[in-house]
Amino acid sequence: MVQVSQRPVISAPTLIRSLARLSTFEPPEAAPPLSDRLSQWLGWTDAIALSSALKANPPAATPGARSAAPAPTSEFERVRTELTAAIARDCSLAAAPGGQIRSLGSAERQRAASFAEFPAYRQRYATSQQTMDTAISALRTRLRAQLVTKSPEAARLASVDAVMERVMGARERTLLAGVPNLLDGHFVRLRATEQAALAAPRAPGTPPPALAGMWLDTFHRDMQSILLAELDIRLQPVEALLAALRTCEPGQHDPTPR
Repeated sequence: MVQVSQRPVISAPTLIRSLARLSTFEPPEAAPPLSDRLSQWLGWTDAIALSSALKANPPAATPGARSAAPAPTSEFERVRTELTAAIARDCSLAAAPGGQIRSLGSAERQRAASFAEFPAYRQRYATSQQTMDTAISALRTRLRAQLVTKSPEAARLASVDAVMERVMGARERTLLAGVPNLLDGHFVRLRATEQAALAAPRAPGTPPPALAGMWLDTFHRDMQSILLAELDIRLQPVEALLAALRTCEPGQHDPTPR
């Protein structure tokens, strides 16, 4: 089995910890305060838009809108389930028709792995990111529409979230677009490690390692785990909107899905 070097355990979101484990990426020891980050990310026009959203008089609630809207938690679960399934499809462990690489013979595994090139995986990763971005943005818009019907305070929060999605969304996409670059290095290291093991001297007549070609299977699983961790990051603003919706429902104690 291909081994990945152990890295010190760090306190950070799962996505950051996973990237640090699979790559040479070194996260900062201490993140700067959020206020400092926002001052760097928000331009003056963004600050004006955010201030206007905080001060604006929200629209009046629309009677009957609540009954027409689907249950927010059910919507969240549906979107998360669909995106998780899409990630599994995009990162299928079936490197050849019929099953995982481990189900093939040694020579077949090596041949399948030898044809693997990272640009194809970069495109698959970018496609998964686009799918997440589109589905989560639509869900976030629907939840904001429900908030507007609850109270003036909830409507104001919806307005602020709309500004934050526009402003921070561009920053988020820029940062997450760099993830495939880290996976590229992981792809190369896994392949090089196995090739070195196969090239190591061995006694005459000794067959190659039984798991030859398994590095690509390992990469598929690692890529899927990274995408799932990214999905969790992308869903955090949605979970915040769900929490706000629950506070508008007296007597409701439906916990945020995890």
